[in-house]
Amino acid sequence: MEIKPVEISSSKMFGGYNKRYKHYSPTLGCSMTFHIYFPPPPPSSSHKFAVLYWLSGLTCTDENFIAKSGAQRVASSEGIALIAPDTSPRGLNVEGEADSWDFGVGAGFYLNATQDKWKNWQMYDYVVKELPQLLSENFPQLDTTRASIFGHSMGGHGALTIYLKNLDKYKSVSAFSPVVNPLNCPWGQKAFTNYLGANKADWEVYDATCLMALISKFNDVRATILIDQGEDDKFLHDQLMPHKFEEACKKAKVPLLLRLQPGYDHSYYFIATFIEDHILHHAQALKL
Repeated sequence: MEIKPVEISSSKMFGGYNKRYKHYSPTLGCSMTFHIYFPPPPPSSSHKFAVLYWLSGLTCTDENFIAKSGAQRVASSEGIALIAPDTSPRGLNVEGEADSWDFGVGAGFYLNATQDKWKNWQMYDYVVKELPQLLSENFPQLDTTRASIFGHSMGGHGALTIYLKNLDKYKSVSAFSPVVNPLNCPWGQKAFTNYLGANKADWEVYDATCLMALISKFNDVRATILIDQGEDDKFLHDQLMPHKFEEACKKAKVPLLLRLQPGYDHSYYFIATFIEDHILHHAQALKL
């Protein structure tokens, strides 16, 4: 079991490199893959790249964002390393783990499961603790103390909740079509019931809208939260409900830029269209 990351692919893009790695995760109890996009080498060998974590949505792997978003062009020019982990443990052969597309494999929801059957689903600790430590110990060209986080759909949920629970670890957050109130949508209710049990009080710490009301330290929010949402997204009204989060931000007096984009759906065509704005949003925060 190789805990240290082993490079399994590399491809040059915009002067930098997309590199994919495999390692054994003690947190999840299985082998995991992740991508890093390294920008072109800086003029000084002592320079370290700030890191921007991307959390993907339901059914995705660490490959979707790297192949489809086009984020590398702006990351290259801004000198930011992109980190794209997978969305759940894989290969554990837990009964029922692949029975549905919105739960189990490919659907870790970036939480720490408390129910014994799903004890390996500890994606929150993997993203917040294990992966940054792994990067810090094995990639000296990365400065993991300068980090921001963003994501799409389930990954937007993950980015928002992780940011709000760790304001000391991330400079900024943004999201595309995030699941902002999983307590009140079918995706969240299904996942939380299975991973966390029936007590809804245990769900609130993984709900961005609830966190806005629960946590009292929001005067520490360093940058405006940016959310892009397609108006033609078929999941808008029953799963995503961005206005719930908008209302919570207003009550907490937290700066939020929620942009409803006419004609856009839930796909990577939408993400690729506005990805530059998000990279620049984080670049500004990371350079402060």
